[in-house]
Amino acid sequence: MQFTVINILPIIMKILHTSDWHLGHMLYNYDRTAEQTAMLQQMADIVRAEQPDVFLLCGDVYHTPQPSAAVQTLFTNALVNIHQANPSMTIVITAGNHDSGSKHEIFSTPWKTLNVYTIGNLNKENMEEHIIAVKDKGYIIAVPYANERNIPTDFFQQLLDIVREKNKDNQPVILTAHTTVKGCDFTGHDHATEYSVGGIDTLDIQQMGKGYDYLALGHIHHEQFVHTGKHNVRYSGSPIAISFDECYAHSVSMVEINKHGDLPTIRKIEIANPRPLVSLPATGMATWETAKALLKSFPDDIPAYIRLNVEIDNFLPVEAHAEAQALTEGKQCRFCYINARRKAQKKADLHLLTVQEFQSEAPIDIAQRYAKDVNIAFDDEMKSLFNEVVEMVNTDSRQEK
Repeated sequence: MQFTVINILPIIMKILHTSDWHLGHMLYNYDRTAEQTAMLQQMADIVRAEQPDVFLLCGDVYHTPQPSAAVQTLFTNALVNIHQANPSMTIVITAGNHDSGSKHEIFSTPWKTLNVYTIGNLNKENMEEHIIAVKDKGYIIAVPYANERNIPTDFFQQLLDIVREKNKDNQPVILTAHTTVKGCDFTGHDHATEYSVGGIDTLDIQQMGKGYDYLALGHIHHEQFVHTGKHNVRYSGSPIAISFDECYAHSVSMVEINKHGDLPTIRKIEIANPRPLVSLPATGMATWETAKALLKSFPDDIPAYIRLNVEIDNFLPVEAHAEAQALTEGKQCRFCYINARRKAQKKADLHLLTVQEFQSEAPIDIAQRYAKDVNIAFDDEMKSLFNEVVEMVNTDSRQEK
């Protein structure tokens, strides 16, 4: 009697996870097209070298809901380039809070000819639109940004339950979302608190449901795992810095999963920025004279954006900005702004803020400062109501754009 030996190899699903490209972002009126082009080329190079099964872009493709024609062309050309680097790869793109969901879906039909799926809005009537089966590899549940009030109860769990019924071969299940998960590290984000980051209120991880093997998150720019007892909930972070406070390495995440129920393995692949954001001094604050000396001694041949961190007694000299700008003449660096902070003051004077300090304050921090000054209790319910109003204002503003 003869036996045929069949080698059954485990299913391996390989995913490139990225988010928060913010194409079209201007840094203090400086055009960043060259850096963004370099980043996009690195994306294609990584795809060519790694040959992933899936390319996930989890929101905030653009920096504004109305990107220019040039910025949209930059993106579409890059997407074709990424596709050509691995034609069999499935590309899944979801809208973030900076994007127009409707614009993302305009060309969804022709994009599918290149195996590209663009998901801009929640489809409550036909939830299967959010489920993308990657042949012989696994399932992607693609959920774009949506205001929490517009997300049906147990929406994520319902999607996971639908996939559970389909997943007869025990293939990996990937869930995506563009949101703020409670407990994440939001270093680098302006107007961020434990309750809200970038206008998006925090969600408990339990609200994301159960049954996924990897939760691919967008919105937070600092790459990280969200600690849940498992090593499978992750922000890939932005591939290049959007603000000077994002003083950490930027990367994409390469994820591999053997089968449903297995923990993923993740590798970071750093993205090089040809014009990094540099603060002088790198940590702490300096006097105005010391900051000028640091800028003067900055190497002439290093391209960079420069922020000066300056500690002041009262106010900067009127000519400070012009002085700093003059010190960059003949250098490849670009001076952006002076981050001025007052020295520690007496408690009675803490309500005095510079314009820059006021602009950097989150709305809820200003509200709490005012409540304290007038002796009003600002409890958790008040904070929740205030954050809801801020989100409504932000939503109305995005819709007007």
